[in-house]
Amino acid sequence: MTLELVFENALIHDGTGRVAYRADVGVQGEHIAAIGRLNHVEATRRIDASRAVLCPGFIDIHTHADMAMHRPDNPKYLEPLIRQGITTFVGGNCGVAMAPVSTRNRIFQMMFYDFFLGEDQEPLIHWNSFGDMLSVMEKQGMAMNAGVLAPHGIIRMDAMGDSTDRAGVPELRSMKALLSECMEAGAMGMSTGLQYFPGLASDTWELTELARIVHDHHGVFTSHLRSYSSNTIGKAIDEVVTVCRDAQVPVQISHLFWVPNFPGPLNKMAFTALKGLSAIYQHRRFPFPIESAVKPNLVHIQKLVDQGYPIGVDAMPTSAGFTHALAFFPPWSLQGGYNQIKKRLSTPSERAAIYDAIVNGQAVWPHRDGNTWSMNFLKLLGFSGTYIMSVKSDKNRDVIGKSINELGEYRKAKPFDALCDLLLEEDGRVLLFETATFPGDPFVELSVQGSLVDPNVAIVTDSILLGFGLPSHLFYDCYPKFLGEYVREKKLIGLGEAIRKSTSLPAKYMGLRNRGEVKVGNYADLVLFDPKTIRSKSTVSDPWHFPEGIKNVVINGHVVVDEKGYHPEPRPGKLIRRGDS
Repeated sequence: MTLELVFENALIHDGTGRVAYRADVGVQGEHIAAIGRLNHVEATRRIDASRAVLCPGFIDIHTHADMAMHRPDNPKYLEPLIRQGITTFVGGNCGVAMAPVSTRNRIFQMMFYDFFLGEDQEPLIHWNSFGDMLSVMEKQGMAMNAGVLAPHGIIRMDAMGDSTDRAGVPELRSMKALLSECMEAGAMGMSTGLQYFPGLASDTWELTELARIVHDHHGVFTSHLRSYSSNTIGKAIDEVVTVCRDAQVPVQISHLFWVPNFPGPLNKMAFTALKGLSAIYQHRRFPFPIESAVKPNLVHIQKLVDQGYPIGVDAMPTSAGFTHALAFFPPWSLQGGYNQIKKRLSTPSERAAIYDAIVNGQAVWPHRDGNTWSMNFLKLLGFSGTYIMSVKSDKNRDVIGKSINELGEYRKAKPFDALCDLLLEEDGRVLLFETATFPGDPFVELSVQGSLVDPNVAIVTDSILLGFGLPSHLFYDCYPKFLGEYVREKKLIGLGEAIRKSTSLPAKYMGLRNRGEVKVGNYADLVLFDPKTIRSKSTVSDPWHFPEGIKNVVINGHVVVDEKGYHPEPRPGKLIRRGDS
């Protein structure tokens, strides 16, 4: 036997959570060919792994990296993900993907892409169907492995435009037909973004009926929940459990977190207390059970799992989420295309009506009608808890990183007026960070600590690759941060279990075969890292740094990262269609 690559004397964490063991790992072609003592075997290349850990490549099942995968230069965009050890991702999350492209309601879809990606996508989209998009990605070559979910929001937009009405039988029939096409083309399942427009307009009946199509094709139903606020997150989880039960489909709960939302003045008091505790925590670290807030939800999920419900969860090691600024606006204000949105933002009376909806809206279940939407974060978190993440134009680069309150002070305007004016100047292309205090706050990050160490929770980046603005630090450091901070420094979780939550667990949730475990016959997706030095070098305000401690990244047998740098050519990634072996 002749091998192309051998990792010699590695400490192998195989991805299952079992006790690590020391052995050589041999690679031939795209697969792991041998594990054991391989010093007698001829090999083209040998790598000394005696002072490092070898584990499966990290599998990121909640990302928006697919929104860059269609670009001919995708290896450039994907480099930070690969440099941190990610070898496989699943995109199309939160109800959004780059296909299927609607013919009858194309304008609304393209408007969304424009807002989110910061540029007109028409020149880059050379397909209509989901299958054609996958073929384009596959033919031009991929720097890493990727699967894509069928996007509920885009499918709904095809059938109903930007309507906030409930779907009737004819509309649902249209959605089912389009979803079936996506699944037959190889979609991993269907994703929903139930906190976003237009997904928030759907009801449980619509979701369940669509999930039956997912069941028929052996896919997974993933959900950005209808709410993550303390007053209704339980109902939001129960909704997807209902879908799981009635449609008999595996469910993945996306990026679990918790936002306090209490009645009346209690909410203002809670956020004032959080900010005060945060200020103290910056100077003197002290134990505080803020992570217990999400524990009842995790306990509830564990009970369901114990009863046999196929439910998965994922979470991010960060203190701030992000999305496009218009997602925080009342859904009715987003109807009619960007010209109508622009008109509303430009007309004083209509701008005032939007502001009134934000200030006086009540986030009550089921968050579908009028001013009850749950992502009213401009009210819930306040203008001091929302920060500018990215703008497209050079003239406004100086406002990146400012809170909306600070933007108002900077522009000598009321915060909401300053935000609306910025949206007009940027043609809607503004993304915001959202947090209870400030992005990067270690105190607020304690709130997700319980999720990150829970055995049912996979680790994800929720990254989006724009090429401009201020990216989330997780785009550069998600897994090194998790392994360096939560494993080595805080000792909150063992290394083997942390690797399981980053490899075989997400592979199981998405039905990825022959990946996520160091095993003979599996694809050779591998990461070699130093457990003593692996760490993030990124911060929220300065994220553009590759991590320390990652020695080698191998994708389908091709060494993409080594001591000489990043080598994405020839592009070794594979498009993963549902059911692929």
